[in-house]
Order: sequence, then structure tokens, then C-alpha cells
Amino acid sequence: MSRDGIRLSELAARLDARVIGDDAIVVHRVGSLEHATRDAVTFLAQPRLRPAAAKTAAAAVIVAPTDVDATSRARLVHPNPQAAFARCVAWLHPAPAFTPGIDATARVDASAVIDATAHVGAFAVIGARARVGARAVVGAQCFLGDDAALGDDVRLGPRVTIYHECRLGDRTVVHAGVVIGADGFGMAEAEGRWVKVPQVGRVIVGADCEIGANTTIDRGAIDDTILEDDVKLDNQIQIGHNCRIGAHTAIAGCTGIAGSVVVGRNVRIGGASMIAGHLSIADNTILAGASGVASSIREPGIYASAGPLLPFNEWRRVIVEIRRLRRLAGRVAALEGQVPSLAAGPGDEPC
Repeated sequence: MSRDGIRLSELAARLDARVIGDDAIVVHRVGSLEHATRDAVTFLAQPRLRPAAAKTAAAAVIVAPTDVDATSRARLVHPNPQAAFARCVAWLHPAPAFTPGIDATARVDASAVIDATAHVGAFAVIGARARVGARAVVGAQCFLGDDAALGDDVRLGPRVTIYHECRLGDRTVVHAGVVIGADGFGMAEAEGRWVKVPQVGRVIVGADCEIGANTTIDRGAIDDTILEDDVKLDNQIQIGHNCRIGAHTAIAGCTGIAGSVVVGRNVRIGGASMIAGHLSIADNTILAGASGVASSIREPGIYASAGPLLPFNEWRRVIVEIRRLRRLAGRVAALEGQVPSLAAGPGDEPC
């Protein structure tokens, strides 16, 4: 939280927004429409929340031009209230500051290169020839393997594991418990037993990415696993070996992506989706939550495969009907064989 606060006039200038009301008001924090205090700024992004905006106690509300009448509070008018609010959060609630230097309990190989402005936390381990960029933060108990590299302003939360030779681009944020560069699931069957296929690729993460807690990204089997710039991953996601995730893609929690999948740019993947291996997903595709993808998606659009929620007894009846479909299809085929006109396509009248 900002101790001194920020005047609305200053916020407006930073956001390129317009103020309606008293621009001398000082805000110190952000808050939700329902629970914001009188020294907070909040935002209205959805018309259904207009009643909450009318009752909010916030000092100011960020609104779209179409919602300037939704509240009598001071307003910051901006075409994208949610994005503007995100910037306010960063200014009013800055990330914790870290003191440059290496904690006395950390173990850093003599050949590692640590920028003088970087922070290495307690009990961290940094391997041979690893590189840590300017102002980067390596949290407590992190592991950075041999020849791994962190760009400038990278932040690793506690207990992050970055295996050997993996690379993270500038300003990427990695949350607690993430594992980047563990072996992919590569096995060959021989004489009834499994033979491990050594995984010799790397993981390359672009700039401005964010990787949620306990997510795992496997190293490539031969080629690299790649996340392009500005990829956003939620918590507990699995990305298999040799995948490529296109720039500006966002993936929600508990999604599993098997090996060698190519996900395009600007893709949105809902939580708990499962994507089979060796597929491709077109740029600008949207997958609803719990989608099961078993074939490539060549054309952008909105796709879903999970059924809607039903009361349990109704769901059981639907499942019974689904199980009868194969038998019904057989009966229809038999009828078509007996009556030729039934098998004819539209417009194909029998002679």
C-alpha cells in the first residue's frame, strides 16, 4: 500500500484518463466495489455490477465512458477500466522490495555470474556457469541448475526449481513450487519393458511471462520446449516436452498439455482442459473450461466439449440415453438397408 497515496489528477495523467469530480482526492489503496474504503479506488468493468457501483464507498471508481452515470463518486473515465485498475494496483501496492546481495546461507558456484543488483535468498542453490540478471530475485530455497539463465527483473518465488540450461526472459515472474526443465515423459518399449529416452532439449521462456504456483514445464526431448513472450499460466498446469506456446496466450489452472503440442498466439484455454499430444491449436482460439482436445484446431473460434452441469438424477438419465445411441444407430442402419429411400441423401430421390 502506498503511504503517501496518489491524487486522482496524477492517476489520470498516468492512465491517460479523464476525471469527473474532485481531482484533488488522494487514494491510498485499491478495493472491490462492495468492500472498498473511503481512501480506495475501485473499478466497474461489467454492466451487471452497476448496482454495486451506485452503493460503493470508494473514493473513486474507474469507469468506461458508457458508465459515467453509474456512480456519484469521483470517476476516472477510461476505455478499459480493468486494465487501468491493474496499473493502479501496481502503483498503490508495489511488490516487496528486495535488498541486492547474496544471502549468507545461499550456495553459489564460483563460476556463476550474479548481477550486483540481484537478490539471492536464503538457502538458494545456484549451479555452475548460471547467470542471474540485473535486479532479478531468486527466492528462498530456489534451485538454479548449471548453465541456467535468468534475464533482468526476473522474480522467482520460494522453492522454484530451474533445471540446467533453461532460460527465462526479462521481467518474467515465477511463483512458488514451479518446476521448469524436468525430464519429459519419454519412454520406448522394448521386450516388455520401458527404456527411458534421455531428454536433451531445454525450456526457453520469453519475456514478460508469468507462471503460477506448482506448474510444471518439461524440457524438450530433442528440440526445446518454448513459451513465447507474454504467456500467462495459472497454477498447477502441466506442459509436456517439445510444446510451443504462442505469445500472449493465457491458460487457466489444472490444464494438462501433452508433448509436442503447438499452441498459437492469443489463445485462451479454460481451466482443467486436456490437450492430447502432437496437435496444433490455431491463433486466437478460445477453449471453454474442461475441454478435451483430441484433434488439431485449424480455424480460430470458441470451442467446448464438456457438458453443462445437470442435477445428478437428470445426468444419470442422459448417460443411459447416450449408452443406447450405438444400439439405436445399428437399428437405423438396418432400417435404411431395408428401405432404400431412407438411405438416400437430401435431394437424392430413388429412381
